[in-house]
Amino acid sequence: MRPETEPRLKERPITAEEHNFDDVDDGPIGKGRRAPSQRRCLVTRTHDEPQHMVRFVIGPEGQIVADLAARLPGRGMWLRAERAVLEDPQLPRFFARAVRQKVDVPASLIESVRDGLAKRLLDGISLGRRAGESVCGFQKCRERIVAGRVGVVICAAGASQDEVARLLSGHRELPVVWVPGHVLAASFGRERAVYAVMSPGALAERVKAEYKRFAGVAECTPPGPEIGQ
Repeated sequence: MRPETEPRLKERPITAEEHNFDDVDDGPIGKGRRAPSQRRCLVTRTHDEPQHMVRFVIGPEGQIVADLAARLPGRGMWLRAERAVLEDPQLPRFFARAVRQKVDVPASLIESVRDGLAKRLLDGISLGRRAGESVCGFQKCRERIVAGRVGVVICAAGASQDEVARLLSGHRELPVVWVPGHVLAASFGRERAVYAVMSPGALAERVKAEYKRFAGVAECTPPGPEIGQ
């Protein structure tokens, strides 16, 4: 969907709530600074939680850089983690207007964001494995599901729908994320992995948030049960 033009944006009244959510920040959140509950997208003017969006900063040569961890210094600009937003032909203008300077938007921006988010997914799952909070393999996953010790189910894209249904039997309320097979396999140091689960907690919430961003940019269509909200 194409963004609204400048005149239409001016005609739409801005609510008091919207004034509390910025699309540009003065730097990453540090000690003594409380993170806002939501940010506003430069393009769509809609709001979402920061962990579901992507922050961008200006590099030393004026190039746009994706700050996926939201930690890089400098003024940050926020966008919804959606491919249509990153493909918007007016994106350079939105960036330039936000920072009041000419910017360079790399042609490979979407690919770099997608690949970076895939790596963050891999890192999150790997961290869960090292912490003993993640296991892979149908039987191990099924045992944890039955025991009620699962915060998120992770399936490789292309996994058998019948097998997934059996895995979730009696527990279809569990959130499911679908990741590239090579990402899941690499997370466990294997050549192939199809199913994994992660215990409830901060790491599971991180994986769900990273998946939401990755799926939006990569335009993944979940082949089965969708992620829980």
